[in-house]
Amino acid sequence: MKGLFKSKPRTPVDIVRQTRDLLSFAARSSESRESKREEKMAELFKNLRELKSILYGNSESEPVSEACAQLTQEFFRENTLRLLITCLPKLNLEARKDATQVVANLQRQQVNSRLIASDYLEANLDLLDILIAGYENTDMALHYGAMLRECIRHQTVASVSIMVAFKQQSSPIFTFEMFPFYNMYVLESQHMKKFFDYIQLPKFDIAADAAATFKELLTRHKSTVAEFLSKNYDWFFEEYNSKLMESSNYITRRQAIKLLGEILLDRSNAAVMTRYVSSKDNLRILMNLLRESSKSIQIEAFHVFKLFAAKQNKPPDIVSILVANKSKLLRLFADFKTNKEDEQFEADKAQVVREIAALELRDRP
Repeated sequence: MKGLFKSKPRTPVDIVRQTRDLLSFAARSSESRESKREEKMAELFKNLRELKSILYGNSESEPVSEACAQLTQEFFRENTLRLLITCLPKLNLEARKDATQVVANLQRQQVNSRLIASDYLEANLDLLDILIAGYENTDMALHYGAMLRECIRHQTVASVSIMVAFKQQSSPIFTFEMFPFYNMYVLESQHMKKFFDYIQLPKFDIAADAAATFKELLTRHKSTVAEFLSKNYDWFFEEYNSKLMESSNYITRRQAIKLLGEILLDRSNAAVMTRYVSSKDNLRILMNLLRESSKSIQIEAFHVFKLFAAKQNKPPDIVSILVANKSKLLRLFADFKTNKEDEQFEADKAQVVREIAALELRDRP
């Protein structure tokens, strides 16, 4: 007789709806008996595993696109994402990992050729604030950091009216185009300055995760980054130099000089690069890094230093510093090598040596 009353398999929509109910319960579970709470939380953890299995597939089957679409559509129909993010601290470690993977995957799921996660986030931008502030919670930092990177990686189909409003201008135009809205939102947020501190947090894994997010923000969407750096040049590089380039932490210095090279050597940032290599304070920092005992830092510092040397029509104070240190620089570069053969590096070094050697004759009054 039991076989006659088998329950129907749950659909992706059923699982999402029950998950939403269980998350709502978790948000107010302090009012419940301990035994009831444990039972409900166990159900929630099971549901999160099922959601992950539908989105990623498992050892027996690949994900089914129709099931993924149904799951995604229901997930963003109501505030499931908000509930999941705010309830994350109440989950156990494995459930947090599952939830993080679910959120990451949902950012890439399309329904009718549209990333509907973008539509939801556009209407709930405060969730990005929660994710950024997550770096201040040791237990949540890695999970929230992974979610945040997925949100800022993708462009959204945003209307020009939204973009214009974001830039605090007015326009009645309502055409649509791809725009890195969330990346810009984070760059322009009050939280952006906090990344300079997050990168130096004492827990290495959290600091490294914050550094990964910081790099994503400054390299993913090039035209957006160029606009941000041009508009915020003074405070940004003051923080970058004092807190990262001149940090007492070796790893922080190494990451900072490597990222700086990527930023300045990108063609989109040509105007920023020109301004950066016209500063004697920036040159002083680079010359100090060239003297580091770490070969890795020396090499990365060289890739930025060569921009100072290669600049035509150098400012007089830049020329004065290079001329005053000409002998030391030429001695340094005479023995300056990478750990493996690199023709491009050798060609760049030879050009830098020529530029410095000629400086006194060419630019001395």
